Amino acid sequence: QVQLVESGGGLVQPGGSLSLSCAASGIDISRYVMHWYRQAPGKERELVASIHWAGVAPNYLDSVKGRFTISRDNVKNTVRLQMNSLKPEDTAKYYCRATGTDFYWGQGTMVTVSS
Repeated sequence: QVQLVESGGGLVQPGGSLSLSCAASGIDISRYVMHWYRQAPGKERELVASIHWAGVAPNYLDSVKGRFTISRDNVKNTVRLQMNSLKPEDTAKYYCRATGTDFYWGQGTMVTVSS
């Protein structure tokens, strides 16, 4: 059974940092492109960051460039999203996704940026 389990969400003040982690089981993530998506209340889900198999040249949503960093550890089968200089508009549920010959979603972890 394939599982993607996100962790690391929570409440943080504007300007603060959080590190999200996605632990995969049942698949070898080295065969997948890994992504972080987010969905704010009342809004559509949007792609935040993607990282390919070798981890080079990640892609980012324009509004998070320079603040968020996606990374992967194919040995530990994990993907991480380091989020710095957080803003209230970053408040959303963050989801991990694996895409390849098939695709999988995690259940999400909530990030709330508020003073």
